[in-house]
Amino acid sequence: MPRSPYPYDLSDAEWAILEPLAPAALAGGRPPRHPRREIVNAILYVLRTGCQWRALPHDLPPWGTVWWYFRQWREAGVWEAINTALRERARVRVGREPTPSAAILDSQSVKTTEKGGRAATTRPRKPPGASAISSSIPRGCS
Repeated sequence: MPRSPYPYDLSDAEWAILEPLAPAALAGGRPPRHPRREIVNAILYVLRTGCQWRALPHDLPPWGTVWWYFRQWREAGVWEAINTALRERARVRVGREPTPSAAILDSQSVKTTEKGGRAATTRPRKPPGASAISSSIPRGCS
C-alpha cells in the first residue's frame, strides 16, 4: 500500500531531474529494499523539518538506512554534483552561462575586531565586588 505523500516529497518532474544524479545500486549485490526516490524523500524530510534521523516517520525507510545513504553520498561527492547540476540548470534557464565567470568578495563583510567573534559584541563585565566598593565609600570623602 503506497504511503500518503509528505509536503517535502519530490514531484515526478523533480525526480526526473534528480534520478540520473542519484547513484544506482551496485551490480552483483542484493536488490535494494527501498527505492532511491524514497531514500531521497526521507533525506529531504530530515533536512526540511530539522528532526533527528532517529525520528523519521515509520512510513519512510528506516533511519539507519537513510543515514547510511546520506553519509555515503556525501563522502562520494554526490550532493556536490547534484548542487552543481541544479545551479547550472537554473542559470541556463534564466539565460546565463552554466558556470559563473566572476566572483565578488567584499572585504567589509569579513572585517571584525581584534578579538573577533562573540567576544567583540559582549559587554565587558565589572570586576567582582566593584559595585560594593564604590557604594561603601561615604559621599564627600575622597
